Amino acid sequence: MAPRTELTLAVIRHAESTENATKPTFYRDPRPWSATAAHALSRDLVGLTPRGFEQCLWLRRTLPDLLGSDPVVRTSQYRRSQDTAALALPGLPSEATAALGEQHYGDATYMTKRELFATFPEGAEDRRLRKHLWVPPGEGGESLAGGVLRRAGAFLDTLPALAPAAAAVVAVTHHTAILALRTLLEGRPVTDLVEEARRRKTPNAAVLLYRLRDGRFEAAGVAEPDC
Repeated sequence: MAPRTELTLAVIRHAESTENATKPTFYRDPRPWSATAAHALSRDLVGLTPRGFEQCLWLRRTLPDLLGSDPVVRTSQYRRSQDTAALALPGLPSEATAALGEQHYGDATYMTKRELFATFPEGAEDRRLRKHLWVPPGEGGESLAGGVLRRAGAFLDTLPALAPAAAAVVAVTHHTAILALRTLLEGRPVTDLVEEARRRKTPNAAVLLYRLRDGRFEAAGVAEPDC
């Protein structure tokens, strides 16, 4: 029997988090945390809201019809991504990868724009006018068009090797990482996707479907939660 060469990829934005629902709680001026503490808060402590839990139940009902049983599950290293996978796909093993992480904002993590521009004026113009090229200051800071896009490409490069053994892969990730993934999966300029996201972000728990055929991905539909 010839090895399977087709694969369904479901890119899912994590369910609604406490940060999504109450941004002013996290973005204070002046910021009460160090940059390191702010990033650790974002990565390790930010969990899901009750609405996010309902969205996970919607995913639990919806994903089997879209993907079949036993997809390969990948998440970011952030708690809200891992919690979404655990609630939406109970009993399935998942593997966390830094390739699916949210953009790392370095020393700017959870800074308001006012404090950011006052503290790091040298990057203000890029942040205002060329957000995809802006490299946040400090250790770990990465731009959307640079570090996030490279990580997205590295993740997609791992998928063809999974096709012979798996019919589907679930990638639970974040808003900015989805922009990078869509740039590569859909062959669209990142600037177009950034502008589109200004009008409407990918909703929490939305599922973007792609099919890998003959080494190329094709868009295959979108499902959005009703809660």
